[in-house]
Amino acid sequence: MKVMFVSLGCDKNLVDTENMLGILNDRGFTFTDDEMEAEVIAVNTCCFIHDAKQESINTILEMAEHKKDGKCKILIVTGCLAHRYQDEITKEIPEVDAFIGTSSYDKIADVIEAVLDGRTYNSIEDTDRLPLVRSKRVVTTGGYYEYLKIAEGCDKHCTYCIIPKIRGNYRSYPMDYLVEQAEALVANGAKELILVAQETTVYGTDIYGKKALPELLHKLGQIEDLKWIRILYCYPEEINDELIQAIKNEPKVCHYLDMPIQHASDAILKRMGRRTSRQELIDIITKLRKEIPDIALRTTLITGFPGETKQDHEQMMEFVDSMEFDRLGVFTYSPEEGTPAAEMDNQIDEEVKEQWRDEVMELQQEVSLDKSADMVGKTIEVMIEGKISDDEAYVGRSYKDAPNVDGFVFVNTTANLMSGAIVRVEITGAMEYDLIGSLVED
Repeated sequence: MKVMFVSLGCDKNLVDTENMLGILNDRGFTFTDDEMEAEVIAVNTCCFIHDAKQESINTILEMAEHKKDGKCKILIVTGCLAHRYQDEITKEIPEVDAFIGTSSYDKIADVIEAVLDGRTYNSIEDTDRLPLVRSKRVVTTGGYYEYLKIAEGCDKHCTYCIIPKIRGNYRSYPMDYLVEQAEALVANGAKELILVAQETTVYGTDIYGKKALPELLHKLGQIEDLKWIRILYCYPEEINDELIQAIKNEPKVCHYLDMPIQHASDAILKRMGRRTSRQELIDIITKLRKEIPDIALRTTLITGFPGETKQDHEQMMEFVDSMEFDRLGVFTYSPEEGTPAAEMDNQIDEEVKEQWRDEVMELQQEVSLDKSADMVGKTIEVMIEGKISDDEAYVGRSYKDAPNVDGFVFVNTTANLMSGAIVRVEITGAMEYDLIGSLVED
């Protein structure tokens, strides 16, 4: 049968989708990108914030139409929305044939075969389950970079976040399993592995009794054809000296750290249930830059959290101005059903949330432009992502740029370059988020 997957949400969801594709490939299913040709359609959903939830619902409704005017016989909903709203979806969208929760995506082939046999087989497992998929992942990123999900779930319970209720407590994947998965991805052409989890910094604490991310980095660094290792989602309070030294000294680990801090006002950090103060954030950023002077720091912030005042917002602005993050994203607060923050007093008007978000981003644009301008005249390594049509130029990323969230380096050259190649580029121009350069031909 022909299967079509729609993967929504985060990179961790994408890993689940690629694992499901691998399982189905082993079981003899084929794949299509044409919803009119698909006999099975699966939507891997997200419901982290309101907009993601609405996108998931709209996509399910759109795909449900193909049970009427296409070849679709089976519609399956997987992921976070399936786990959280199965009863509501069953009632409102009867075209959905089965649900697969966040901890049972390895049952995808069994669920399809059960539906074909006329049996009801919804697989919403206990969130403490940890699927270990041995099938070869079907990569969807182009192959030269891949995400490696090192853990599932979260124990932090920030007041705005529903993830622990959907994805369960923190569970680390065994190190040997991760190395095996990484070796397979690299053998398939991946040059960069991007480590992801709800939180990467506490990897191993549940199964090894210690923070084992530095050890994992060392083992991954031994994979011969792997060029870059990038770390996302590091909670600042969990960054210790051992991790800093691993980033500093392991040759394949990019001097890049994604460290979501969410705010910089002590009052709001406390209401969010975060475990750092403003001064502690300053201390860890200062230490990182002292130990690794060329480190690129990315963070994310939330504007309009319940109870946030103009003074809190100004403290955030001052922090962004003084800390000069290399990369920064801002989201307006979204009240999520079932979270403590959704029940808090002093909810902020959407117009104010958006105004504060825009002010932070305008300030960050100035910071980013200054940092980009500082790169002019320098020579850096760039991983090529593709050629620009009808132009003697390519697009790529430096170690400072994670795919899909950061900027690009545009490389002028008449040479023929392959996607995934790492080349040396002299930077000749700068924009707020992107760089322009010329290939250095050795």
